[in-house]
Amino acid sequence: MSSTNRRVFMLQVAACGAVVTTAAQAQAKLDEKDPLAVNLGYMHDTTKVDKKKFPKHTNDQKCNNCALYQGKAADAWGGCPLFAGKQVAGPGWCSAWAKKG
Repeated sequence: MSSTNRRVFMLQVAACGAVVTTAAQAQAKLDEKDPLAVNLGYMHDTTKVDKKKFPKHTNDQKCNNCALYQGKAADAWGGCPLFAGKQVAGPGWCSAWAKKG
C-alpha cells in the first residue's frame, strides 16, 4: 500500500468514526437527572411537573409543541438546542417551554 493510499484510507476511517460518534450522540435520550435538566425542571411527562415549583405550567405545554423542539409534533423524541446532542420526550416539558409562533 502506498503512503498516499494509506493516508486516504486513514482519513476515511477517521471521518466515518466521527459520523458514527455524532449519530450516537444525537440519539441519546436526555436523563431527567442530568444537571441541566434538573435546573430547568425537565420531565419526560408534562403531567408529572411539580405544580408548586412551576405554577405557570399547564399540562397542554409539551416539548412537541414548544418553539425549541426540533422534531415533528408526532415524534416521540426530538432534539432541543438547550440539551445539545440529546433528545427530549415529545410529551415532556421544561421551564424554557415557549409557544410555537
